[in-house]
Amino acid sequence: MTQPLDQPVALVTGSTSGIGEAIARRLAGDGFLVVVHSGSSVETGERLAAELGGRYLQADLSDADAALATVGAALADLGRLDVLVNNAGVSRPIPHADLAAATPQEWRDVLEVNLISPFALATAAAPYLRESRGCVVNVTSHAGVRPKGSSIPYAASKAGLNHVTRLLAAALGPEVRVNAVAPGLVDTPLTADWTAAQELWRERSPMRRAATPADVAGLVADLAASDYLTGEVVVLDGGLNLL
Repeated sequence: MTQPLDQPVALVTGSTSGIGEAIARRLAGDGFLVVVHSGSSVETGERLAAELGGRYLQADLSDADAALATVGAALADLGRLDVLVNNAGVSRPIPHADLAAATPQEWRDVLEVNLISPFALATAAAPYLRESRGCVVNVTSHAGVRPKGSSIPYAASKAGLNHVTRLLAAALGPEVRVNAVAPGLVDTPLTADWTAAQELWRERSPMRRAATPADVAGLVADLAASDYLTGEVVVLDGGLNLL
């Protein structure tokens, strides 16, 4: 292990676009050295890390064992970690009634990235987070608290991550806090053509709009800044969950 950095460090997985990029930018603005991560978009990740004055890490989260080794080596090189944001995830739309399409392999693929890898990364991060009295923030989904989502495997993976959040908070306290943000619809290029969902949030949610990536990033930053809140899954859906 190298000499720890003086600057607080945040690792944000899946941070080269959308919600993850907004989180990386917000934490960099809050004074963190941000480790930008992606599975494949290396050039984009390197550019963003350079812009933010941080570092870039490539790790394939579809193989939790390999991700654990890669992230473990990166953390040993940095010598410290203050915030781990498990944002990376996969989602392949499958109608819920089409049970046959949700094959066992589909379940394995989704769970490996959305549930097993976040746990593996928290395992790698735990010794450093204990030292810094840092935190984990898991980005889950509205689909993990309501019977909805792009597929049953996806929704189940996010529900599982919500519960893992609570279990880790109990296991790692008092040194390490663990919370989750469960966004509803977020305006990103990925959701631009989700007409029905956009209409639902405009017409029925109390806030009358979908979230922006900056909304999610702001809540993640608030959870990172707290020194007491732990074990909570904060639903960020503009109040739609009230209906």
